[in-house]
Amino acid sequence: MKLIEPDKQGFWLFTQASSIHWVDGKLPFGRADELGLTGLHAMRIGEWVGQPLYLVESKTDDTRAYFSLRDQLSLPQEQFNLLARGVELNHFYQTHQFCGKCGGKTEQKSDEWAVQCQVCGFRTYPVICPCVIVAVRRGSQILLANHMRHKGGMYTTLAGFVEVGETFEEAVHREVWEETQIKVKNLRYVGNQPWAFPNSQMVGFLADYASGEIHIQPEEIYDAQWFDCEQTLPELPPHGTIARKLIEATLVLCQQDKNKS
Repeated sequence: MKLIEPDKQGFWLFTQASSIHWVDGKLPFGRADELGLTGLHAMRIGEWVGQPLYLVESKTDDTRAYFSLRDQLSLPQEQFNLLARGVELNHFYQTHQFCGKCGGKTEQKSDEWAVQCQVCGFRTYPVICPCVIVAVRRGSQILLANHMRHKGGMYTTLAGFVEVGETFEEAVHREVWEETQIKVKNLRYVGNQPWAFPNSQMVGFLADYASGEIHIQPEEIYDAQWFDCEQTLPELPPHGTIARKLIEATLVLCQQDKNKS
């Protein structure tokens, strides 16, 4: 990041963990000197409604009002992903101030998003953790789970992190089996979503039921059930999430199967 020039104008992104600073529901906009940003450091990370968007260095004693990035899921995908970029970059810079190879102090590079050790020269790039997420269909039914972190509330799809030496497809089969003892088939890739909580990339699939009965993994899952597409569904993930996209795509397929019978 570079020292902010007083006459620099644009939108300014302040982040703390997975939260961002809003003023009256908007990102701060204006000249740096008019907003009192003189003396801070920032870097340009893209454009916001036709104006430069700058990520401002994070300060632990910042008293600004912050709101969860999750509250912005209703934004156009391009804008949400840009905010996610800022959150993930801030997380990266905050957690890589020292070299993981020799322990020396790192410095941010100006030619790319990376840090480099001032002692041994080792360069590190932002960490992105791939996570598979899958909606499973059995005829006119969809498999939904109530995870322990949402105990008694929202039901959603199954998901989990990809392990070392594992393909996305292998991760889908493993995660579904570990969490429900269900086997799946006919995997289809649907899409992906940056998920800055703090640095995941959600890779979405649809799958069909192959065999097995539900036996939940109690450490991860509070409840899991098959829901018919025409019954009243429990609370679902919010619109804007890839989980909701997978659920809605599966419900369409469930209804098509129902109409055939």
